[in-house]
Amino acid sequence: MTIWRSFAEVPADLVGSGTAVTIGNFDGVHRGHRAVVARARARADELGVPLVTVTFDPHPMAVLRPDHAPSMLTTLDERATLLADIGVDHVFALPFDVDVASWTPHEFVQKVLVDTLRARAVVVGANFRFGHRAAGDVAFLVAAGESAGFTAEGVALDGGPQVWSSTYVRTCLAAGDVGGAAEALGRPFAVRGEVVRGDQRGRELGYPTANVPTDGLTAAPADGVYAGRLRRLDTGESFPAAISVGTNPTFDGVRYRRIESYVLDRTDLDLYGVEVEVAFVERLRGMTAFDGIDPLLEQMADDVRRTRELLA
Repeated sequence: MTIWRSFAEVPADLVGSGTAVTIGNFDGVHRGHRAVVARARARADELGVPLVTVTFDPHPMAVLRPDHAPSMLTTLDERATLLADIGVDHVFALPFDVDVASWTPHEFVQKVLVDTLRARAVVVGANFRFGHRAAGDVAFLVAAGESAGFTAEGVALDGGPQVWSSTYVRTCLAAGDVGGAAEALGRPFAVRGEVVRGDQRGRELGYPTANVPTDGLTAAPADGVYAGRLRRLDTGESFPAAISVGTNPTFDGVRYRRIESYVLDRTDLDLYGVEVEVAFVERLRGMTAFDGIDPLLEQMADDVRRTRELLA
């Protein structure tokens, strides 16, 4: 997998014979995205050309309406890895700025698909819009392709009662519905980050935790306690874990939300400074402030018991 982060990085010799192209934010690489990529992969194989995904970095809303920019389900590198796993050969992370936002649909097609990628087939989601003021759609792509020498088609993102979308996944996470998010993603939702030192309260209580801070740019489930798994990215080791998301209301909160993972039955792990992935399987309960340590410990023991049963 290669990530091209500018027009200059796209090798002319690689795309000289043409490419098949998918376009979109692909945040989360959910089931809808996978349907688009599967169709594009089939077209690439028919034509004997590489498959390139065009995505945008940063998310267009972060440039156009920063106050309304969504929290991201995946980083660019995570997206690229997920896309490679389902058949994408290269990712063109188009640097999105006010200049790119001003391009007409025709300019986008000419600069990206024709001049840079030599597209021979383009596959997008059926609701795909692009260009200044989102003036371009699938019908425009089809017509433009007829003139420029590529085919274009839209793939429905239907997921039964709803359309699979990154917005739908975020809605599930905001409600603590990690099961719904997993159904849309085709895998458990996960957050990656480096383990940092916390306040050591978990260790003092007999439940040492690996703490991963969150920020407003990265999506996370609603505050609460979850059953899930913690995986070391350096070794690939995976452990069952009871996971708390929130600000520790029993201890008057902290300055930022964080994800605290207690690896079941392990008090010997030294994970400080280690990059981990925390995957959420099922929500156990909401976040609660307890009246003292004893009821907190009783609840934590029950959380661990239920986690063990769910992950058995």
